[in-house]
Amino acid sequence: MATVISKEELIAVGYPKSTAQGIIREAKALMIQRGYAFYINKRLGRVPKEAVEQITGIKF
Repeated sequence: MATVISKEELIAVGYPKSTAQGIIREAKALMIQRGYAFYINKRLGRVPKEAVEQITGIKF
């Protein structure tokens, strides 16, 4: 089981494309606030599941 999640995986779970993109964007912002500056990268599309779970309130 991977510890990161991508937009495509959120879409596969049932989120619409734009919602999945927004969740990833919010998770990246959360990780930047926590001090992980490498999430500033536009090309980085995977974020920790823990960050997505905190935003959505759903356990993956």
